[in-house]
Amino acid sequence: MAKARAIIKRRKAVINIRKITRTMQLIATARFQAAFSRATKTRPYTERITELVRQLSRGQGDLSHPLLKVNSDAKRSRLLVLTSNRGLCGGYNGGVLRSAIEHLKAREGNGETVDLHVMGKKGISYFKFLGRSPVATDTRFEGKPQYAEIEPIAAGLINSYERREIDAVHVAYMRFFSAGVQRPQVMQLLPIEPPGPDAATGEAAAPVQYDFTPPPEELLAELLPETVKVRLFQCFIDAAVSEEVARMVAMKSATDAAGDMIRTLTQHYNRARQSQITLELLDIVSGAEAIK
Repeated sequence: MAKARAIIKRRKAVINIRKITRTMQLIATARFQAAFSRATKTRPYTERITELVRQLSRGQGDLSHPLLKVNSDAKRSRLLVLTSNRGLCGGYNGGVLRSAIEHLKAREGNGETVDLHVMGKKGISYFKFLGRSPVATDTRFEGKPQYAEIEPIAAGLINSYERREIDAVHVAYMRFFSAGVQRPQVMQLLPIEPPGPDAATGEAAAPVQYDFTPPPEELLAELLPETVKVRLFQCFIDAAVSEEVARMVAMKSATDAAGDMIRTLTQHYNRARQSQITLELLDIVSGAEAIK
């Protein structure tokens, strides 16, 4: 009977675990709905303002701004790595960190120094394990990043780039495409890249000529920094919604696995109990035969 009791004890533990994972799945689902709504509302504005700035940078040859120039002499770049503060989200952090490491190896292989700015406890712990010390860390951004919190970070990066202290800024994060597709990506934040060739024809699109009011210098002085800030904010929004999707999927898988384990343990208990009953009946019958 000891084996049957051990199975019962383990089955109760798995049932309790399933309750916890099911609850975490429901919480992640609710948080995902809120994060998804924010991501879908901000993305059209981010994409349109980015495309507008790229067209301006290519089509208006006489326009000049520090954020459009390439600082080729700095030989130093900055990499922001966006990870989570909590685990239980499948391969979310692993995918982002692998992309960050590949980027580091590529840039440092070309003789460039890369400064790390790591967001999230998981990323901080990982780079500490590797023996790399980030120039800055932050654990404030969890679940619902606010633009007012992201703006000072973007402003600091813009100032460093304008002072020519760094030649590029990249962001390693999990980009959100849909509820079923999220991919780790390293995005170039600075300098602002010109538009690529048209997907259909493979040729560069014709530059668009604009009439400026106010003058181009005033407009760019406001538009370009705002574009960088908005794009960085979108990265944080994408990271937040991707984390909730990953946690929702991971907890659903854990809940399903716990259900399968409960069914298996129930079968094992029934077999163990049946064997115990059979042995008890044999003892009774043997005792009765011995009395005769």
